[in-house]
Amino acid sequence: MAGLYELAKIIRSKNSGPFELTLDILFDSSEAYQRVKASGGVTKERVAALYKIALSDIHHFVFFDQALGIKITMARPVSSGTLGDRDVYGAQQHAPLFAIDIE
Repeated sequence: MAGLYELAKIIRSKNSGPFELTLDILFDSSEAYQRVKASGGVTKERVAALYKIALSDIHHFVFFDQALGIKITMARPVSSGTLGDRDVYGAQQHAPLFAIDIE
């Protein structure tokens, strides 16, 4: 078993407009990417549970084979820059993904 953070080259988050957040999980080898993809450890359901959001708040969930990456776009709990927003750039929102273990 390995942590997702051990298999991925980059795990990051960023704004995808003022109302959405994008999570990118990128790999530097096809073997690591295929291992994660085949494991079933990264799913919409798992991400929704980690972020404590409704499944419908995940707008896009894509395994992008050509780029050896996974892209997840979800609704932000509050829009970027408004009262209550703690991360205007969405750059510090990827940490919950570190809890994912891959067989």
